[in-house]
Amino acid sequence: MNRIDLTPYRRSTVGFDRLFDLLEKQAQRNAGDNYPPFNIERRGPDSYRITIAVAGFRLQDLEITAQANMLVVQGRKREEESEGELLHVGIANRGFERRFELADYVRVQGADLADGLLVIDLVREVPEAMKPRRIAIGGQAKLEVVSKDDDDAASHVA
Repeated sequence: MNRIDLTPYRRSTVGFDRLFDLLEKQAQRNAGDNYPPFNIERRGPDSYRITIAVAGFRLQDLEITAQANMLVVQGRKREEESEGELLHVGIANRGFERRFELADYVRVQGADLADGLLVIDLVREVPEAMKPRRIAIGGQAKLEVVSKDDDDAASHVA
């Protein structure tokens, strides 16, 4: 098993324990099972998409749960309904549970199942109170929200 050694980073940082624990836990959890395969895609500055290959699963076999900073996708194994005797079973029909840690303020926007792919769209919505603000100096009383598009932050203070 490949183990990530984060000791040098733990020695020189303060307050990142949760992040390092998360990285180590994910490395241990994902070391063995790669079923079902999935993609994680960044679709914009604040939007993401997880695509999971769930061929053979029906809508009623799948369950998506989001709570706190965790997204859990489960597929339940069902009994095969075949007319005859199976001579070879090459299509996986086993149950699974796939967990994704979500960053703060990331929420599930929607999910869809089509062509054997489960697509889950996510969006990050940072509350207005948590966005960076410019603080006026001296006699200026107005506060201004900092935009990512500001080229020269110092020249835009109101």
